[in-house]
This record gives sequence, structure tokens and C-alpha cells, in this order.
Amino acid sequence: MSLGALVGLTLALTGAGGGILAVPLLVFSLHLGLAESAPVGLLAVGLASAVGAALGLREGRVRYRAAMVIGGAGVLLAPWGVWLAQRVPNGPLTLVFALVLGWSAWGMYQRSRAARSAPVERLAQPPCVRNPCTGRFIWTRPCSMVLASTGMVSGMLSGLLGVGGGFVIVPALTRYSDLAPDSIVSTSLAVIALVSVSGVASATLHGSMPWSIAWPFAMGAMVALLAGRRLAGRFSGPTLQRSFAALSAVVSLMLLARGLGAIGA
Repeated sequence: MSLGALVGLTLALTGAGGGILAVPLLVFSLHLGLAESAPVGLLAVGLASAVGAALGLREGRVRYRAAMVIGGAGVLLAPWGVWLAQRVPNGPLTLVFALVLGWSAWGMYQRSRAARSAPVERLAQPPCVRNPCTGRFIWTRPCSMVLASTGMVSGMLSGLLGVGGGFVIVPALTRYSDLAPDSIVSTSLAVIALVSVSGVASATLHGSMPWSIAWPFAMGAMVALLAGRRLAGRFSGPTLQRSFAALSAVVSLMLLARGLGAIGA
């Protein structure tokens, strides 16, 4: 449960990164293969995200129509990612995860630098903007395409690597919409919860879900997410982003070495 708690705390503070942290924790602490770790991480991230999204929805911070568009596209792609994960050898799959984690670390570091010197990075005219009277998105074709594309990428990565996809969703909503940061985090959690259902169901059908490990891990993540929400306002910001980016970079290098070793063995 303590390993899962680290995942839930990360989700509470950032709305992203929980899944991408969960899998390395399982790989290095429990010595599982990546294909075994991925569905466990996805279950933990999905359940914790569902709790966070429900609380955000109650507080009016989830843009549920946007979450349905992103999540719907992700749900369609997640089973294909699970199918592919069962057929790619552990060494190459670990290398792919290391590269994705490194890319995520670099992106978070860049955003933390921008946050110190400038407002949140957005397009001059983002495709997804809210109606000033209702607070809801003004739906256009460019907005729908951006959100659906984001969902497809996060869904494929969720199924393939067991990541929630928040590290894709949060930057996309930040850049391509005018949502406030707390709304971006809550909407990201709602999407992760939706996409995780598809990935977990597919992994269960493939017989690749080790439930004896998955349930305690997931329970720890949910409890920590609830506790971490109280700390989110106090510790979130550029410093937290840089710290998580540094941790992700170190883990990425460790996975890279592990993947290269598995290929060379």
C-alpha cells in the first residue's frame, strides 16, 4: 500500500505523473516485468483518479463534456495498447517507457521554468475557449479535433505502458484551452479514470492482471490521493514540478539501463 500511496500523492498534487511513477515503482521494488506492472499501475491510477474526479465534479471544476471527448477517444485506443504490450518483448518495451518518461520529465521541467518567469503557456488564440457567460467550452471542430487527438495518444500509452496519460492531457489542456489550472487537473483526473476502465478491462480479459498485487497498490493510491488534496494548494507550483521532473529523469535513466541490459542479455 505504501508504494501505491506515492502514486496517489503525485496525482493529487499534479493531476499527472501518477501512472508514469507507478510502473517504475513496481518494476524496481517488486521486480515485475513491464507488461505485468502496467495493468497494476493502470488500476491504481484509475481508481485514485475516479475519486479525485468525483470530488472535482462536486466542486464544479471538471469540464465533463471535454473529459468525455478525450476519454471516449482514449477508451477506443487503450485495448490496442494492451494487446501490443503483450506482444512486445520486455527489453524494448522498457526502452519505450524510459523514453516516454524522459520526455515527460523534460516537458515538466520546461513548464516549471516558464511558470517562474511568465504566465501559463498558452496559444494566443487557443482552439478551446469558454463562453464567458456559462463557463462552458464553445465547441468548434478544431477544439473537438485537439481533444480527440489528445485522448487517442493518452489511450494508446495507457494500454501500452500502464500510464494514466495525465502527462499528455495536462500539457494539452494547458496549451490548447483557457481552463484554470485547478480545472485542468480535475478534468485530467476524470479522463484518466475513463481511459483506465478500458485498459483494466482489456488486461483482465487477457489474463495479465495480478490481482493480489493490484488491489493493495490501488487502495494505497486512493487513500493518499484523498489526503494529498489537502496539501495540493500548499505544495503545488514550479518547485514541485522541478522536483518531479528530476525524479522522473533519474528513473528514466535507470529504466534505460535496465532495458538495454535486457536486450543485451
